[in-house]
Amino acid sequence: MMNQEWEKFADSIKDTVQSAIDAQNFEKLSQTIADTVNHAMDSVSNGRKYNGSAAAQPVKKEQPKPPCVYRKTTSVKVWGYVFLAVGGGLGLLFLLLLAFGMTGVMLGAGTFMGISNRLAGIAAALGLFGVPGIAGGALAWKGIRKLKREERFRIYVRTIGMREYCNVKELAERVGRKTKAVIRDLKYMIRKNWFMEGYLVENQTCLIVTRSMYHQYCGLENKRIQSEREEQERRESDQRRELDEQKKRREEKKGVAPDIRRIIEEGDRYIRKIHECNDEILGQEISAKISRMELLIDKIFDRVERNPESVGDIRRLMDYYLPTTVKLLEAYQELDKQPVQGENILSSKSEIEGTLDTLNTAFEKLLDDLFQDTAWDVSSDISVLRTMLAQEGLAKDEWKR
Repeated sequence: MMNQEWEKFADSIKDTVQSAIDAQNFEKLSQTIADTVNHAMDSVSNGRKYNGSAAAQPVKKEQPKPPCVYRKTTSVKVWGYVFLAVGGGLGLLFLLLLAFGMTGVMLGAGTFMGISNRLAGIAAALGLFGVPGIAGGALAWKGIRKLKREERFRIYVRTIGMREYCNVKELAERVGRKTKAVIRDLKYMIRKNWFMEGYLVENQTCLIVTRSMYHQYCGLENKRIQSEREEQERRESDQRRELDEQKKRREEKKGVAPDIRRIIEEGDRYIRKIHECNDEILGQEISAKISRMELLIDKIFDRVERNPESVGDIRRLMDYYLPTTVKLLEAYQELDKQPVQGENILSSKSEIEGTLDTLNTAFEKLLDDLFQDTAWDVSSDISVLRTMLAQEGLAKDEWKR
């Protein structure tokens, strides 16, 4: 019988999941399954109880208790009722006395009193009964505020539950008040030690209720601040290094012909643009490819600067490859910003990444070609050196052949 019950509940769960998938609505799926499982456990427990197995009866687990960081507010509640009762009673009493006094002044003795005496009587009645009545009303209002605040405190505690921190917005939604009003509430409760270890952090958007959690938060916050400081120092260092490099390049370009200088400056603009695109694109793999491209292009223009005769070899680079590269990177940057990465977007990004590999290969070959004359010169020098060493008997045997 028990196996049949479990099979029945398993089929129920299966049907529930299938219905959620068909409707594409998973909002209540977790709760529905939980209810089904609980019902199954109750059924099994009842079956065991019916069979008389005392050892098999489920043991009721104790519910975990929230941290002992909340003040007991019984005294607050008592004083709230005292203020309400005393203030309300006194206020009502004195207001009734004021009403009778005013009636007596206006009607009872009105025919025998002048206007000035009548006004004096009204003023006396207001002084004797009105002011104490207002004071009693204020005391009653203070009691009501205490009771309402104590009630909200208990709601806050229930909302936080076992957690050690809670979003202030969640508390505001729970009590149906504005966030600013809840922040005032929490500040008052922390100041009055209702939250015995309470802290408002993150620009007063989060309430931490335990000191241990607050210390963890402070540690993480210090690490974040330190990380931001290090990042800021790194950026400043990069900026200084960039300025130094620009200054060095300007000094080196003073002895370069104007047309060569214009080409190198244009190349520097392309490199800066490629670097900006790299900063905006988040993927590590493509970022590595772009960084490699920056390095290659920078070395190409350094070579042209040191060997101006090779400027003709980079004409196609300037006229086609670099503008096309920048366009591709800007297109990739735009695709990468889209919140939904559909099939077409992913396919386009993959095509661009493959094209970057091809361009890097081309740039590597171009850089190698720019050093061809140097390679020939080095090879010629080595050949001459070996011949001289061989003639003087200082070379290895294989060089003499």
